[in-house]
Amino acid sequence: MPTDAQGLPITAASDAAAAAYDHAIQGYLTYRADGGQRLKALLALDAEMPMGQVLKGAFAMLSYNSAQVPRAREAAAAAARLAGRDREAMHAGALAAWADGDLDGALGGWEAIMAAHPHDILAFRLHHFSAFWLGRAGVMLRAVEAVAPRWSAAMPGYGSILACRCFAHEEAGNYVVAEEAGRAAVALDPADLWATHGVAHILEMQGRRGEGIAWLRMLEPHWEGGSNLLHHLWWHRGLYHIERGEHAEVLALYDRGFRNPASVLFQAMPDLYIDVQNAASMLFRLQRQGVDVGDRWVELADKAEARIGDCLSTFTLPHWMMALAATGRTQAAARMLDAMREAAQQPGTIAPILRDAAIPVCEAVLAHAQGDHARAVNVMRPAIGVMHRMGGSHAQQDVLEQLFLDAALKAGADQDVRLLLERVAGRHPVPPDRRAGYAAAAREIRH
Repeated sequence: MPTDAQGLPITAASDAAAAAYDHAIQGYLTYRADGGQRLKALLALDAEMPMGQVLKGAFAMLSYNSAQVPRAREAAAAAARLAGRDREAMHAGALAAWADGDLDGALGGWEAIMAAHPHDILAFRLHHFSAFWLGRAGVMLRAVEAVAPRWSAAMPGYGSILACRCFAHEEAGNYVVAEEAGRAAVALDPADLWATHGVAHILEMQGRRGEGIAWLRMLEPHWEGGSNLLHHLWWHRGLYHIERGEHAEVLALYDRGFRNPASVLFQAMPDLYIDVQNAASMLFRLQRQGVDVGDRWVELADKAEARIGDCLSTFTLPHWMMALAATGRTQAAARMLDAMREAAQQPGTIAPILRDAAIPVCEAVLAHAQGDHARAVNVMRPAIGVMHRMGGSHAQQDVLEQLFLDAALKAGADQDVRLLLERVAGRHPVPPDRRAGYAAAAREIRH
């Protein structure tokens, strides 16, 4: 009976097909750029493997592109039809819920799988991903702490458990536990991009900027063959440099690293959600520091117009809006808001997130760009406490906090400036007066 790398029985036409499945899973866990090719090789060997169909559908959903949802639904239906085991049927059900917009149902499905099969690395990793992009750090943390005692370094995939433990604890503010887990994962595999990323987050949150730059430089030689997570690692390095006022270095990282049109990764997925977030948030930060970013907003705005109506990734929406607003595309911005309001009327997990967080934040982005700072503050204020539900890490959500702060400063809304400074002081170990985006406001508000 074929089994996967973690010893779980799997419906497969041959041992070779089971090995191809493991190869595809390993590529997913380690952020390999050839993940799609690995999946194609698996399906060429065994097109009727239920877990192969689950992986096909999961890869479609991981793109956060609504054009891929029909592909995911078809794969879920095929997996349900072909499932030979309860675990495979449960995976098919979780995938179907995900494709239908029922993310709570999908999380519940993966949690049920993990409860019965704590070594199911795919259920664990999809749960980690989806909980993160719903802003549910506690859910991530509970999941990894439930399964971690059942794993050991002798098991394939253990590094991914450590890496996710690192990131979950980092987002929960448990930096000592997080750093220990992340560094242990990198010791096992210096090419572990998710663990590298988790430690980079810790160093950013603790203001260890020189150490962060050195950490990423040290590990960069191991990144060959990596996926778009490489762009996000270069973005993290850019955060350290912007805090040190090294704006030329940030622009160089932007053009040669995380937004390089000549790169193969960019050309393969030029509008990937995480890449758009990296680019727009860094341009916004740079402009707040008085840096001329040239025409870099234009290609982002072009892609934003093409994706109006795609609301799967709620955290990406304010970044699309930043590009439209920065290039004066008022009509496109209005169409985008209309599409978001329509999506907020649909069933599913993201509708209330759109209504309570994404729409008011996008309205604030537009009002801020148009110079209506009082309106930006007023529409965004109710969303401040819930905008984490759009997902994104503390480091990523920071750009939205800077947006509100900038609008409040320009509107002369001192109480809102204090509100925001108190918020970031409570959530970030480094005090506002030692952070580039907050120091001037912190000094001003004391006088």
